Amino acid sequence: MKPETWTSYEDRLDRVTSYIYDHLDDDLDMDTLAGVAALSPYHWHRVYSAVRGETITATVKRLRLQRAGADLAQSRRPLGEIAERAGYGGVPAFTRVFSDAYGMPPVSYRDNGSHKEFQPGRLVAPRASWQIEVRPLPVLKLLTIPHKGSYMEIGRAFETGLTHAVGQKLMPPKVRMLGVYYDDPTLTPEVDLRSRAALVVDRDLTPAAPLEMVDLPARSYAVLHYRGPYSDMRAAYLWMFGTWLPQSGREAADAPMIEEYLNNPRDTPPSDLLTELCLSLE
Repeated sequence: MKPETWTSYEDRLDRVTSYIYDHLDDDLDMDTLAGVAALSPYHWHRVYSAVRGETITATVKRLRLQRAGADLAQSRRPLGEIAERAGYGGVPAFTRVFSDAYGMPPVSYRDNGSHKEFQPGRLVAPRASWQIEVRPLPVLKLLTIPHKGSYMEIGRAFETGLTHAVGQKLMPPKVRMLGVYYDDPTLTPEVDLRSRAALVVDRDLTPAAPLEMVDLPARSYAVLHYRGPYSDMRAAYLWMFGTWLPQSGREAADAPMIEEYLNNPRDTPPSDLLTELCLSLE
């Protein structure tokens, strides 16, 4: 495939990704998405699923379920409304699917998920699975694409970045995916949050836009090993900053937080997702 032809397909699939994120509450029928992609209604989905590695149905289901987890953890939306937003006709059907993905029913998740372990004025008790090790990391050369807005929507940047990396023949032989987070979400308005979806590469590259190279300097990092949904990660952050860091005798460096994603949300239940939260230290 000619480079200019691949770039055209990249741009078309990027439009589809953006449209899905922006219209999760709409009826995302195939004809509409074919129009967004400006591709044949008969064949466009074959292109999408071959490049993205999942069907449109799986993408929409995954993103709606991920948003439902965030709604349960971070809002008081009624369960029926959350089920409807997730695309299910009623609470029983939503409960079955959510339980399979998250390991507990939505009501139990809202009441007993790890996000409930934080209460203002009270220290977060660490889970047995939260282990922190301090280790040095070398200079990290990152092939990145910037993202602005909700950290929970950085997935759209990963989708776009991976497509462009493949199209520009820049995919590393071993894929390591990182999120680089520059702002404190408790201080910065959600629309202004800055982050980057990144792939670790082993040399300097000269990518074309929208990809950019970023080097992270060699540092010592406190690395927390986290297992569970991305939407439920807040309690681990609070324990790391509110309990572990003050008791460690270490100082946090003036550098962004890094998350390394050790498995793929496309084929891994949210309850089994593995993430390393990396806090740079002086």
